[in-house]
Amino acid sequence: MDAWLTAVRDSVAKETGIPPEQLTLDGGTAQELLDLARIAAHESGERTNAPLLAYLVGVAVGRGGDFDRVVAAATSSR
Repeated sequence: MDAWLTAVRDSVAKETGIPPEQLTLDGGTAQELLDLARIAAHESGERTNAPLLAYLVGVAVGRGGDFDRVVAAATSSR
């Protein structure tokens, strides 16, 4: 993660009480999220769908969904 994203992560961790290491994005996860954002923006024709899809995936994973399965479901609906 770059310095800006690390600072945001630390702020979110402090506010929520979640340990920062639990909010760290590894390279593979970051790339999959960027790919999802690209798909959402380009295939829907609406750039605003990119952050909304990222939020949807985050909520699904936060509520117990497996990241890889959620990503697969999100991309299979195209």
